[in-house]
This record gives sequence, C-alpha cells and structure tokens, in this order.
Amino acid sequence: MIVYGQNPVREAVRGPRRVLRTWEGLPADELERICGSPDHQGICAEVEPYAYADPEAVLLGEDALVLALDEVQDPHNLGAVCRVAEVAGVAGVVIPERRSAEVTPAVCKASAGAVEHLPIARVRNLADWLGVAKEAEAWVYGAAADGVPYGQPDYRGRVVLVLGAEGKGLRPRVAAACDQLVALPVRGRVASLNVSTAAAALVYGILQFRMQS
Repeated sequence: MIVYGQNPVREAVRGPRRVLRTWEGLPADELERICGSPDHQGICAEVEPYAYADPEAVLLGEDALVLALDEVQDPHNLGAVCRVAEVAGVAGVVIPERRSAEVTPAVCKASAGAVEHLPIARVRNLADWLGVAKEAEAWVYGAAADGVPYGQPDYRGRVVLVLGAEGKGLRPRVAAACDQLVALPVRGRVASLNVSTAAAALVYGILQFRMQS
C-alpha cells in the first residue's frame, strides 16, 4: 500500500505498520505516478497492508465506546469518521466486509493518518455483530431522524453507536438490532448532516454526558 500526504506518512512512521520505503523531494508528477493521487503534498511511502482488529476485542473495555458504520461507501467519509474516532479516544470502528469502504490510501489521507492508531474491525454481518455486542453487555444506539433526542439515554458502560450512509440511513435490520434510536436536533431547513459531522456531534455529546455523570 502506498500512503501519501504529510500527516498520513508521519502517522504511518509512528504507528505499528512497517514502513518499507519513502519518496520525498521528487518532482510532483513523479510522486503522483507513484501514489496515484495529486494530493501527495510532496511525500509518499510504501507500508505494510493494514491489519484489521478483532471485532470482539474493541468491546473489551468496561466503558468502551465503539462506532459502527452501516454501508458507508465513501472513503472520504470513512476517513473523516476515523479521524473523529481517534481524536475522541473511541475504542474502535466496525465496518461491514461488503458494500462498505475499507482502509485504502484515500481513507488514510482523509483520516490525516488516524487509521494508523485506531482499531478498525471488519465483520461479515453488521446486524449479527450488534447482537454479539449486546451479549457483551453493550448498549447499542442507532442514529436516525426519528429517534429520541440524543441527550436522553444513559451512555455509561459499553456503548456502540451505529451510523448509516448518507441518503440511506440505517438499513431496517440494523436499525432493529439497536436498543434505541437517537437523533440530533434539526433547527434549519437541511434535514441531515454529513456522517462524519454527525459522528463528531454524537461522540462528543456522549463524552460530555460521561464527564458530567
């Protein structure tokens, strides 16, 4: 895998993946040829393949907060969500194996290198994994426009927050696997937020709840 951009390369060097070689100081068109993107910021690096986490391991902490993404296919959205998750200290991100973006160089760039430090797990069936999370005594909350106000639930203990793709939202079976649906307030005329913006608002709302509890 060739990662590109100053932050992704720096975090790859700091992270667990082995960096095999780097390119810097080459002409811009040569770097673009190597990494396949004009957004290289003058540097790219060849790194080991991304190692996905154990889907059950992200639930081990007694107060683990985990983000689960239901068929978020845009790599920039996945990267942006991962950046929010890592900065906020989320225990991990869970994505489906099919019909979902995976960790690619574009996701590394969009996350500003956050994926190097964040456990990301892939599961065969997201609704089934949510059942596993419940068995691990996690409460599962899905983000949906028809949910209760997001400040209403008690977010202590293990929590999984599920967000759907823009435009589609949560699939019915995934929504049904949640303990409760929660919604951010909508005061303007646009009905929804970008998934990474919604993730940021909900995650920091949960953190604020926990600090005050």
